[in-house]
Amino acid sequence: MGKIRVLIADDHAVVREGTRRMLEQEGDMEVVGEAADGEEAVKLADETRPDVAIVDISMPKLDGIEATRQIKARCPSVTILILSAYDDDQFVFSLLEAGAAGYLLKSVRSREFIDAVRAVHGGESVLHPAVAKKVLNRFVAGGAKASPAKSAEVLSDREKEILRMATHGLSNADIARDLCLSIRTVQGHLGHIFNKLQVSSRTEAVVRALKEGWVTLEDIP
Repeated sequence: MGKIRVLIADDHAVVREGTRRMLEQEGDMEVVGEAADGEEAVKLADETRPDVAIVDISMPKLDGIEATRQIKARCPSVTILILSAYDDDQFVFSLLEAGAAGYLLKSVRSREFIDAVRAVHGGESVLHPAVAKKVLNRFVAGGAKASPAKSAEVLSDREKEILRMATHGLSNADIARDLCLSIRTVQGHLGHIFNKLQVSSRTEAVVRALKEGWVTLEDIP
């Protein structure tokens, strides 16, 4: 397995340097670029094609929301992890709709941060449960865009089952145990779900499923 290739985008040099040091202490990670503003983040993402881009919200030229939107448009396979000092609901909603896979505050402990990078790279969701609940409630309040039956045209029964379990917050290991499958098989099913929905993370898949009306708040813990 190759190393997880990471791009860091933050307008504070000290944050970039600290983040780089944390990542480079891990044997399975390497930093492929650093950006001091949103425009540079988009440019470097296009040039380096990292596995994970760690993006701040407040940056010059392009903020984190627009940078995330442009990176996902140009490089759909890049997974975006937001690392920010802000926890305003509207930032969270906008970033997830732009395609971010996770959202962490800068007060997070270093080990949690490292684990989060690995998690989003593996397709896991990295959202505080309270934040996730607010996001899902918002989409439900906005109304679904399609009939739940339409999911049958996109996903298999097993894929729908795994997506509902992912929506419930279960990890790949939990899903594998409950369905008596191997973790590799669950990862394979999630990969097919991501490909069919044209997303690159569990968070994006769950948001898409809720917006389409394929899952409901009854599926959320």
